[in-house]
Amino acid sequence: MDRRSFLRTSALGGSAAAASALAAPAYAQGNRTLTMVTTWGRGLAGVHDGAQRVADTITAMTDGQLTVDLKAAGELVGAFEVFDAVTSGQADMYQGADYYFVGQHPGYAFFTAVPFGMTAQELVNWYYFDGGRDLHDELGQIFGLKSFLAGNTGAQSGGWFSKEINGPEDFQGLKFRMPGLGGQALGRMGASVQNLPGAEVYQALASGAIDGTEWIGPWADEKAGFQEITKFYYTAGFHEPGAGLSLAINRDVFESFTPAQQKIVEIAAGECHQWNLAQFLSENSAALTRLQAGGVTLLEFPDSVWDAMGTASMETMDQYRGDPLYDQIIDSAMASMRSSSGWIQRSEGAYRAQRDRILG
Repeated sequence: MDRRSFLRTSALGGSAAAASALAAPAYAQGNRTLTMVTTWGRGLAGVHDGAQRVADTITAMTDGQLTVDLKAAGELVGAFEVFDAVTSGQADMYQGADYYFVGQHPGYAFFTAVPFGMTAQELVNWYYFDGGRDLHDELGQIFGLKSFLAGNTGAQSGGWFSKEINGPEDFQGLKFRMPGLGGQALGRMGASVQNLPGAEVYQALASGAIDGTEWIGPWADEKAGFQEITKFYYTAGFHEPGAGLSLAINRDVFESFTPAQQKIVEIAAGECHQWNLAQFLSENSAALTRLQAGGVTLLEFPDSVWDAMGTASMETMDQYRGDPLYDQIIDSAMASMRSSSGWIQRSEGAYRAQRDRILG
């Protein structure tokens, strides 16, 4: 048995067993309060909004039978501790970015974003019609979780830098904040990659602890205040072309719900995904205009950098091959992406090009 398979099997025997032991096996009839933890600091634009949205929707749709009490990062557990909190039964559910948990299993990255991966539309195509949801569920069973897509940032920016990036060599020794497999790819390019919770990024950038950061996109980045520190902003990134967020419930807790309550949770998560995506996309253009008016230089990576990112990304994703479930996930996701992209490029892609040509 290889190491990754051993870790996955150990997780099944450890985390899932802990969830079974610690999660309450039964509840009295009537109203219940469920604790939700998140990977987001309270008030972080868009991402915390999504967590609050799904919590409030579950509460409202069940008429308070399931009242979700949201604890932001640091209020009960830290941002990167929410996975263990829910698998152990310390909390009932989390909402956050599953790629923070590639240490538990690298397949989790695909349910947020992988470099050169799926756009938001391609992600939901895969999730709902090409097997993604079943694979998310299979992955969750290992750790005693029931998971749903529940948020999306849309395409994310390339990030904020203390200097212009003119070639791949400029990443050598660069201290840069980027989670997930995208961060691992930058590490292959020579960057010193930092995986910091969102609430800690501004201070790290301001203090010089990092030389640059990606966060989300113009609106959330403006709210975070990164333009106060540096003015070099790369508007297109390779690492998160449509970052999905997840709602994960302790599986014993989920199975204690009535069928109607389970369906409400599923619907609330799906509604949050679309609402959150619309929120980000509707806010980003105006925010980008404000950033540029405030003196921010908008840049794009040169082709040589894109090429180096592509090579590093493929090497990063291939390093995990050999784990049967990971292989299923990556092969399924990539096949779905290619299929969806073929039609989208010929229909919406061609239409947008003509619309922009005609309307200017």
